[in-house]
Parts: sequence; C-alpha cells; structure tokens
Amino acid sequence: MLTWTTYGTWLQGGEKGFVKDGEVRGENVALKMDCEEKLKGAPVRLRGKAKEIVREAILEAAKHFKQNIRAIAVCSNHVHIACEYVEVPIGVLVGYYKNAGRKALQKSGYEGKVWTRGYDKRYCFDEKSLCARVDYVKGHI
Repeated sequence: MLTWTTYGTWLQGGEKGFVKDGEVRGENVALKMDCEEKLKGAPVRLRGKAKEIVREAILEAAKHFKQNIRAIAVCSNHVHIACEYVEVPIGVLVGYYKNAGRKALQKSGYEGKVWTRGYDKRYCFDEKSLCARVDYVKGHI
C-alpha cells in the first residue's frame, strides 16, 4: 500500500501525528510551527474534479508498469493505493504516479506544487494482509 500527501496539509508535528522513517510520531507544536513557516506556497487540497483527474492519471500510469491497482482513494489531502507487486523499485513507481497526477492537473490549469516529498509504503506478504489494505483504502473512497 502506498500513501502520499498533498503539499502543506499533513505537516510533521501536527495533531494527527505523522510517519517518519516508518515510525508513527505524535504531535509536536514547535515542529509543526517550524514546518508551517517553511512552506513556500498555500497548502493544496484536492476537490471534486481534481480528485478524479488525479485518480484517472494514476490508473493510466499503472498500465505502463502493468501494475494491478486493487484500490485507490484520492482524498483532499492524500492518496492511498493498494496495488499488487511488480518488479520496479517502489520509489520509481511512486514518483511516476505523483508526476502523472501533477501533469494531469497542470493540463487542466492547475499551477504549483501538488505533493509533499516522500511517501509511506506498507508491504503485504499474504492475501489476508493485502485484502485488509484494500478494505482500508476502500474505506476512504
């Protein structure tokens, strides 16, 4: 399962917590304030048509790798994808999907940064854990 966030919406130190180096960390007001001061633009929230544009762009990009996307949720401030394994480095896949979404938004008139740097990955080593991730992602649709 892959997850990444839109620019400026899920800052380190926020009350929801955040993931760093695979570890979930809690609220840290000073860290959040520092992150807010470093923002170079307004936080990005995807709404209505923008969500669909990103979703379709990612699904189309997955065809390039012949990757089966089992579930995808494009939310206002993050994206979740439950996908099957392909022999491509995970960072390459995520970069390709993020670029596809950004380029599709640009074609529709959006300008500026869309995504935060990085992503979270959760590996599934059996069908049961994959189904649990698929259910989790579908719960965000």
